[in-house]
Amino acid sequence: MSEPVQGPGLLGSLRQLMGTVLETAQLRLALLSNEVEQEKLRLFDGLLWAGLGLLLLGLGALLLCAFVVVLFWDSHRLLALGTLALLFLGAGGWLLAQARARLQSRGGPFKSSVAELGRDRAGLDTGE
Repeated sequence: MSEPVQGPGLLGSLRQLMGTVLETAQLRLALLSNEVEQEKLRLFDGLLWAGLGLLLLGLGALLLCAFVVVLFWDSHRLLALGTLALLFLGAGGWLLAQARARLQSRGGPFKSSVAELGRDRAGLDTGE
């Protein structure tokens, strides 16, 4: 009679399981490093916009205020100063709000990694 065909055995199954676990871990780490890089770029982008906005806001305010005050020196210098102050404070507030919106635009760091790990856990719970 012929002997029954045996599978790879317990050691082979453990090797296959470890290979799957390592492959899954490698994929999750790659996804995590990609998300860290995206977060870094997003943060740099927001800070760059805020910094440029503040720099240009200060320079423009200084130059324009000096021009308008000299222009209206004899008649309405206080009105000119007040109007310019309100204009530049409003523009500066708007620019800072835009920078803040850029920094808060995403749903949080590692959103995709957390979702993938949740799917992995759900797959393990159902026995797939």
